Amino acid sequence: MTMLEQKHRAMLQEAERRAVAETGNMRACFELLALSGAIDRDCATRLAPHRLSEGKFVILFLLNDQPEGLSPHELADRAGVTRATITGLLDGLERDRFVERRSGLNDRRKIAVMLTETGRRTARDLLGEHSAWIASLFAGFSADEHQTFHRLLKRIWQNLETGATPKNTPETQT
Repeated sequence: MTMLEQKHRAMLQEAERRAVAETGNMRACFELLALSGAIDRDCATRLAPHRLSEGKFVILFLLNDQPEGLSPHELADRAGVTRATITGLLDGLERDRFVERRSGLNDRRKIAVMLTETGRRTARDLLGEHSAWIASLFAGFSADEHQTFHRLLKRIWQNLETGATPKNTPETQT
């Protein structure tokens, strides 16, 4: 199994030739990047037949148990995206008839985004399926292996200059 992309193999070869850095650490980073990319591609492949991206799926997920809907800014906050991004996601979901925007009953200036019947059915059908797929990625890991994996990821986060802690995870909020 090739765990590295061609560009990363080339960078490793050049780093080894020049002896500029610890190539074992570089290889580990490139393997993590390759795995992350593979997970993203598999996720996109699984959602594409439903006309969904991961971002659109997250919106359906967030609206699933919200009979009164949520405002676009609430969705942006909960999804961790900008308001410009949420507008694009909602435009696509509305075009594909997964959601609709409704004016508020008490305040017509407020907009509520709600699932349509198609959106509700898709969210219900995909929620379990997609969650099971995500969980399956770590099938066979013991509790100790999960803890070790978490500790190793946390150490990598701490070594990043741009963020010593991952954002929006329950572990960082404790």
